Amino acid sequence: MKLTVVGGGSTYTPELIDGFARLRDVLPIEELVLVDPAADRLELVGGLARRIFAKQGHPGRIVTTGDLDAGVEGADAVLLQLRVGGQAARQQDETWPLECGCIGQETTGAGGLAKALRTVPVVLDIAERVRRANPNAWIIDFTNPVGIVTRALLQAGHKAVGLCNVAIGFQRKFAALLGVAPAEIHLDHVGLNHLTWETGVRLGGPEGENALPKLLADHGDAVADDLRLPRPLLDRLGVVPSYYLRYFYAHDEVVRELGTKPSRAAEVAEMERQLLAMYGDPALDEKPELLAKRGGAYYSEAAVDLAASLLGGAGSTYQVVNTYNRGTLSFLPDDAVIEVQAVVGPKGPVPLPVPELDPLFAGLVANVTAYEELALEAALRGGRDRVFRALLSHPLIGQYAYAEALTDRLIAHNREHLAWA
Repeated sequence: MKLTVVGGGSTYTPELIDGFARLRDVLPIEELVLVDPAADRLELVGGLARRIFAKQGHPGRIVTTGDLDAGVEGADAVLLQLRVGGQAARQQDETWPLECGCIGQETTGAGGLAKALRTVPVVLDIAERVRRANPNAWIIDFTNPVGIVTRALLQAGHKAVGLCNVAIGFQRKFAALLGVAPAEIHLDHVGLNHLTWETGVRLGGPEGENALPKLLADHGDAVADDLRLPRPLLDRLGVVPSYYLRYFYAHDEVVRELGTKPSRAAEVAEMERQLLAMYGDPALDEKPELLAKRGGAYYSEAAVDLAASLLGGAGSTYQVVNTYNRGTLSFLPDDAVIEVQAVVGPKGPVPLPVPELDPLFAGLVANVTAYEELALEAALRGGRDRVFRALLSHPLIGQYAYAEALTDRLIAHNREHLAWA
């Protein structure tokens, strides 16, 4: 089995490598290729990756290359984890929207749209080259904004599935609070990427006892503190929202907060500097503790399970993925990309049935789905008016004066990445 990671020079990669090494019986990789144009980072990450494999006795071969076509040749699965424009672009995404009184964030709002415009054309080019190299290869997208990028891949006819670590993070936290093994937790997870709610926490499987009421009653304060939302709100909702919902439920509070502290991009850039220095230490043969603060917790376990299931191995049957709606949420078009529990196998994911969604949540999902459709149109076809339409449609923006000002700033800050600008 050959697996290729595009964006293999990311500081995330050792988390992935650690999972591949520990879970080699689930996903028996014979050749792992790390592809990245940044040769200096790739050398550091590749060296640590080989030492992790060696320490844990993994027999697979790790190859590093800046040649995308050579890297994806013959790959059974290709995992995308790239960031077009790097941390410098993320820093901009998180700052210029604040000038207009709007959320500055890399996956939602105006910053999220900027990332989508930069990313979709690059990902589609990579996917076409993967298809030429091996038309049967699966593409697993971890690149944000996952919902929009996955929709672009699927609409172009690629064998693609989107992956996010929010659900597996909740699974692990809830398991610890309830005192059970993570495998015992099945989430009724529903919505769009970075816009989801846990409407049930079931023990043992999709038909198991719903422990969500007990979780909220016994551990509601801990859950609320983790989400940075008030406990009474969780009690009134009766569900656990993704932490990204704080941008919607406490927008003005978050904008004020973001204006008084360094951006997350600045924090991550400093962490990356420290991590890369650690990766260069020839004595280091395991992922450092600092990596847990970088983000992407449990990403490796989710990626291993998904790749194993898609390639006919021993991955979990039920997994939370991003895939076509196809009637799962009756109020959305079939070609919307949703994030839900699915049965995953070599033919791809099949979403599990979802009960009718509360209008309180369905309304927001429908609104953001419409935005994502307009965002994808802007990413594929370009043009100032399409950018404006996408921004005006977003529930975190919504006013024409904001949309006008944000459109100008988005184009000004991203001109080098926009072929049409």
